[in-house]
Amino acid sequence: MTNEQKDPLFVLVKSLSKSEKRQFKVYVGRLGVNTDSKFLALFNHLDKSDTMDEDVIVAKGIVKKQQFSNLKAHLYKQILISLRLSPLHQNIRSQIREQLDFASILYHKGLYKQSLKILDKAKIQAKENEEHNIAYEIVELEKIIETQYITRSINNRADELTVEAKVLSIKNVLTSKLSNLSLQLYGLMLKSGYVRNDKEHNEVTNYFYSKLPKYEWNMLGFREKLWLYKAHLWYSFIVQDFLSCYKYSKKWLDLFYEHPKMVNQNPVFFLRGNHYLLESLYLIKDRTQLKSTLIEFEKTISDSSFPNDDNIEVLSFQFIYNNKLNVHFLEGSFEDGEYMVEEILKGISEFKNRLDDHHIMVLYYKIGCLYFGMANHKKCIEYLSKIINNKSLKMREDLMCFSRVLSLVAHYEAGMDYHLESQLKETYRFLIKMDDLHEVQKEMIKFLKNLGDIFPHQIKDEFKKLHKRLKQYENHPYEKRAFLYLDILSWLESNIEGRPVADIIKEKAKKQVR
Repeated sequence: MTNEQKDPLFVLVKSLSKSEKRQFKVYVGRLGVNTDSKFLALFNHLDKSDTMDEDVIVAKGIVKKQQFSNLKAHLYKQILISLRLSPLHQNIRSQIREQLDFASILYHKGLYKQSLKILDKAKIQAKENEEHNIAYEIVELEKIIETQYITRSINNRADELTVEAKVLSIKNVLTSKLSNLSLQLYGLMLKSGYVRNDKEHNEVTNYFYSKLPKYEWNMLGFREKLWLYKAHLWYSFIVQDFLSCYKYSKKWLDLFYEHPKMVNQNPVFFLRGNHYLLESLYLIKDRTQLKSTLIEFEKTISDSSFPNDDNIEVLSFQFIYNNKLNVHFLEGSFEDGEYMVEEILKGISEFKNRLDDHHIMVLYYKIGCLYFGMANHKKCIEYLSKIINNKSLKMREDLMCFSRVLSLVAHYEAGMDYHLESQLKETYRFLIKMDDLHEVQKEMIKFLKNLGDIFPHQIKDEFKKLHKRLKQYENHPYEKRAFLYLDILSWLESNIEGRPVADIIKEKAKKQVR
């Protein structure tokens, strides 16, 4: 029996909106013979089903078992063709490619002049919108046609096309190198998080500058600048240079405001630029600008003129809630943010087929931190357990490490210390295995381990000693990352002063200049 919710066809069918389903049926029905077709019957069955069950589909007589795989592939293709024809999925890139396809058809029919006319218009449109890859394809086809369609200006035309091809090729190579570097750095960030020592810092820095291609600023267009800023942004994140993160995320966003039409053509990059700017403001603790930028961001994406599709909907959900939680963490207004938990869980359920494990786990960690700030430690443990028990998570090793450390602290605070010894050993082994055992974590584990030998009247003094030992790492170039995941110092101060951790953070927020 096949009962796989993640089957690509099943996921695709379930992702369709009412209008997209209606359009598919209109598309299929354009030929009368299709109305009783097997692929339409399969579509209707999947549309009404909660699972992809091969045995049920075969038993209903929709298709024979041997033909099931082929029918699935055919239906998948037909749905994609229908979506491609939808005005909702048309953009500049697809329009230019359509013109290139038309020109290719005309070329193969020997209608060279008509083909060149379409290619010329498509090339102008591609260059105006900085679609240099497609523009290069167009020039290459023009070169092929010009060798078969002789005109009086063939000499000038040959020189013109050669120069165009060379310029576009240089731009595409530069863009490719910058995008490769950006992608490699992003992958490194997801895998390991921030650098942990001088050795890693030097390795990342040497890698970054050795792979950063040489360029002339006046040769850079919108796309080249965008990938350049991206590469610098990810390097800055990894080495924990958060002011540079702010600088390059701001440059990224300003680039879109300098080229307003690019917002509609590249809405995903615009969304991500906003998200990284907000994330940078959180990391440099600029609470005022974080709140005002978030309000402006929500206003922009809710405007009717802003592009809207399934991908944008998912990304907007992630970015809005991540940064709303960050505001509450900076302000210490944890209880005010609890209302979001239900909304986030609803969003995770709604977008479960389009959200990856990494982004879901980040949201769970932040919900755990929210409950920790509210002193609801059992709820905190519940959400951290979702990360700790996720055996398939292969990214953000740092997130997994700090989830375990925070879980230990939450168990202590909740009075659930009957298994603390075994948890300490398990966490210690895990951190060593991940090569993530640093001074802050060592001090935390040593403190929790010795709790059983401390008399109640001594506990406050022990908290003070731990606070003094950890305070020296608050601005340490590598150890400070521990405080990005958990405000350990505020937690210690709350225990020393006998006040809620939220009150401590609120007081610190008021003293912040920004």
